[in-house]
Amino acid sequence: MRTSPSPRRKLISVAAVSAALFTAATATVATAQEAAAPKAAAVPTAQTEAAPGVTAERLIVGYKSGATEAKSNKAAEADATAKGKQAGEDVDFQRRLGTGAALVDLGADASRADVADVVAEYKADPQVAYVVPDRLNKPQADPNDTEYAKQWDLFEATAGMNVPGAWSTATGSGVTVAVIDTGYVAHTDLAANIVAGYDFISDTAVSVDGDGRDSNPADPGDYYAANECGSGIPASNSSWHGTHVAGTIAAVTNNSKGIAGIAYGAKISPLRVLGKCGGYDSDIIDAITWASGGTVSGVPANTNVAKVINMSLGGDGACTSATQSAITAAVNRGTTIAVAAGNDNDNVANHSPGNCNNVISVAATNRTGAKASYSNYGSLVDISAPGGQTSTGTANGILSTLNSGTKTASTENYAYYQGTSMATPHIAGLAALLKSANSSLTPAQIESAIKTNARALPGACSGGCGAGLADAAKTVAAVSGGGTTTGTTYSSTSAVAIPDNSSAIESAITVSGRTGNAPSALKVAVDITHTYRGDLVISLVAPDGTVYTLKSASSSDSADNVNTTYTVDASSETANGTWKLRVQDTAAQDTGTLNSWKLTF
Repeated sequence: MRTSPSPRRKLISVAAVSAALFTAATATVATAQEAAAPKAAAVPTAQTEAAPGVTAERLIVGYKSGATEAKSNKAAEADATAKGKQAGEDVDFQRRLGTGAALVDLGADASRADVADVVAEYKADPQVAYVVPDRLNKPQADPNDTEYAKQWDLFEATAGMNVPGAWSTATGSGVTVAVIDTGYVAHTDLAANIVAGYDFISDTAVSVDGDGRDSNPADPGDYYAANECGSGIPASNSSWHGTHVAGTIAAVTNNSKGIAGIAYGAKISPLRVLGKCGGYDSDIIDAITWASGGTVSGVPANTNVAKVINMSLGGDGACTSATQSAITAAVNRGTTIAVAAGNDNDNVANHSPGNCNNVISVAATNRTGAKASYSNYGSLVDISAPGGQTSTGTANGILSTLNSGTKTASTENYAYYQGTSMATPHIAGLAALLKSANSSLTPAQIESAIKTNARALPGACSGGCGAGLADAAKTVAAVSGGGTTTGTTYSSTSAVAIPDNSSAIESAITVSGRTGNAPSALKVAVDITHTYRGDLVISLVAPDGTVYTLKSASSSDSADNVNTTYTVDASSETANGTWKLRVQDTAAQDTGTLNSWKLTF
């Protein structure tokens, strides 16, 4: 029970209080002023933000045409100062806009609740026509690449991966993606983003180029004659498969040519492991090791260590201990690995390396957002991405960089392919965007973010297609946070009333899809509107019931609202499960609302 009321409320001006003693009319005004602070709770969050999650620093105020403030800068300045005093904040008139509206500044330190208080004051003024936040806008223009309109997989609302919405935040800059595939055939829409790679094919019968391992990952073509790769297997032209995959990830963008790459700011390191009739585990294992910064005997040290590996390849059977060992070591070195689930319309459990641990196993969807008929499925699939289906028209496939040569290289071109091989680079590109947006992310955090922020598959999937269809914009937004987050963010935006001097209220957030324990610096962001924050006890409750006190009650704490981020050492707690924020008002005469809270791993 508090005995001193001195820090309890925002101050009402002496003039207003004195006037209230003389007439009923001014008493009504004073009463309205005293109620100004609670009105802030009714201000929607959107009216206090410059962008989602970004508190507004400025407001645009439109006065009615007859108001003095509509024409006089001096009057608008005086009104801003008065409104600030009434709200308990510093509000400064900045300038008059061309429309006649006034721009007022609240400063960089204003909280959402502070802005809400000021907005409420302006809204209560009958001379104010409108008050809105000075919102932050970002470029939204489509790339000028000539074939971009055909890349439905990037932008179509139904089955696209919502990639353009991520580009204002991240483009993959600073990230190298190793494409472990057939190598690279020269293409002007890729060349600027290609860095040194390696040819890991040791068997000359497979390599086609006439030699074994060397520093030249150029793709000489992987064509073969009928029966050359096994009895009954028909002839096949060269696929230029690695180049098609690389284009989806990082084709040069906004160059008025060809296609746009998902992570067009990233670099591609081509590693050649597939030649005539395929490629051996032993070469793939060495490529995984080298790409991630490991040492391979007889191969020079890698100067372009990859933080993301794409493997649009696969075979039959269980994941071998040899392959799993290479994958585990690469992930432990900080490299995220995206792998094709396979094109057998079968359970991925029967196909390696899509069934290995510590990889992101990718199923393919068609243009309607359903599982592509050829795609593997199952509980080991992590995520789905556009892979296309050309049986109903080539425009329903995935367009990317290629070469017109049927055997050896000829002229560069673009072509539609379909397959989980095409779906996988969508996820590798997304992983590069995430790493670019937040360099501290681990492979486990990247996988978790992709899965947590996926949207429900628009079409049907029988057998299991992972967490859903990957959403690039949503996932990048979840991990970026203006550089203040260290991973995926989980939020609760359901408002909960905090009763006066009563039992605690709780709000829950369920975390799933993570690996291991919570971090030692778990971020707990809290947004509470309350008339006396000193009354509040705020705690985080872990899934096992352990309670972490974030804030204790304090009679000397005079600030009204709680809009801050706490850091908790939760490294002893399992990450997955239901976390709760517990809030209790411990003294009489004050109420409030838990507006929202979030956890950032």
